[in-house]
Amino acid sequence: MLNFTVGPVMAGDDVLRIGGEQVPYFRTPEFSAVMKENEQLMLEFSKAPEGSRAVFLTASSTGAMEAAVMNCLSEKDKILIINGGSFGQRFVDLCALHDVPYTELKLEHGQKMTRDRLYSYNAKDFTGLLVNVDETSTGVLYDTEMLGEYCRQNNLFFICDCVSSFLADPFDMAHCGADVMITGSQKVLACPPGISLIVLSPRAVERVHHAKVRSMYFDLADALKNGERGQTPFTPAVGILLQIHARLLEIKRQGGADVEVARVAAQAADFRKKIKGMPFSFVSESPANAVTPLHPLRGKAYDIFLKLKDEYGIWICPNGGDMRDTVFRVGHIGALTHEDNTKLVAAFEDLMLKGLL
Repeated sequence: MLNFTVGPVMAGDDVLRIGGEQVPYFRTPEFSAVMKENEQLMLEFSKAPEGSRAVFLTASSTGAMEAAVMNCLSEKDKILIINGGSFGQRFVDLCALHDVPYTELKLEHGQKMTRDRLYSYNAKDFTGLLVNVDETSTGVLYDTEMLGEYCRQNNLFFICDCVSSFLADPFDMAHCGADVMITGSQKVLACPPGISLIVLSPRAVERVHHAKVRSMYFDLADALKNGERGQTPFTPAVGILLQIHARLLEIKRQGGADVEVARVAAQAADFRKKIKGMPFSFVSESPANAVTPLHPLRGKAYDIFLKLKDEYGIWICPNGGDMRDTVFRVGHIGALTHEDNTKLVAAFEDLMLKGLL
């Protein structure tokens, strides 16, 4: 199969090799050294401010989203949530579940965030802002520099879900003033799903240490304490953490975060160029590099997903809910090449000849 989804994605040779090995015991100095290097590289690639820390959770990225809400926010907060799709809605649902007061800044599918729209919420006594930097369901990329400026002016605690955007789009945690950055193992890190990663600024670390968390597993203060010795509180997904280590070192060897962002951007640009003139319309007003959501002008989006999977051995990403039949997504992350784009475009052309697209 050729995988153009947005997670899990195509993995490289080193990651695949480690996945075929026996999983070692992890309460050892050797594993602690790996984890300490994992943390250092995550801080480097996210461009975190000095004194930041990184936590590795054996959970999907939604687990990291929930942990951030539980450990960094409370019923004393008043949060502004940018909700432009499925994952913005997830932050809404998490705040509702944990009794964190919030207001939604609701955007239509594919709609970009404008300065005027954002600043209509200025000086309204908010204490924090939550955003999915790449709203993966619609491929909209939000401007973290603009959001960071707004947060500084209003003294807001700033949480960025960068699950799909980390290492796909430019992100400078220190420069934009983000307090929390979240991502997952199955996106640009191109490892199996199962590990979510949280980078905490010094202000976030302090907040975590003062939080009263009614959870054993999602207590980030406990995770930070164990991280000092290169360990996790409970048994982690050891094999995936070793795969992440190999992948982080690969990114470092190839030139670091900026080089990886440029590679993903080039993959996205190549695909978008190759589908010009095809019966698609673009969904996003401010497209992210990680994914291209497309509205087919002929045929149903979910039917196209099934045809590609069953008859061509190619996975693209379907949507759910009210976008099931109107939008599918093509990912540009993982071990993909321009030649792979050509294969997908050839499959689109064949579907057009058959009158299915």
